[in-house]
Amino acid sequence: MKTEPIPAIVTLTAGLVTCIVGIVTHMETARFTKVLLLVLVIFFVIGSVAKIMMDRNFKEMSEDATEGESVPEDGETGEETEQAPEQKTEEHKE
Repeated sequence: MKTEPIPAIVTLTAGLVTCIVGIVTHMETARFTKVLLLVLVIFFVIGSVAKIMMDRNFKEMSEDATEGESVPEDGETGEETEQAPEQKTEEHKE
């Protein structure tokens, strides 16, 4: 899974919410700028931590999936081989 855009998405979403709240509450420009900067930095860190955690979990999941797969020996695929029609009928008669 591509997790590269997660910090940007989290940061931009938090910034959007902060902008909306700042506009609705008629916040002063200087205070709004400080709050927005603080929110963007905090949520960028949160998004980065979430990305790192997801990368580790997906890495572990992919390692578990590859370890759980068994490699067939001697060309066996685990599927039944095609039998001739007379062999199939003989098996059903017995």
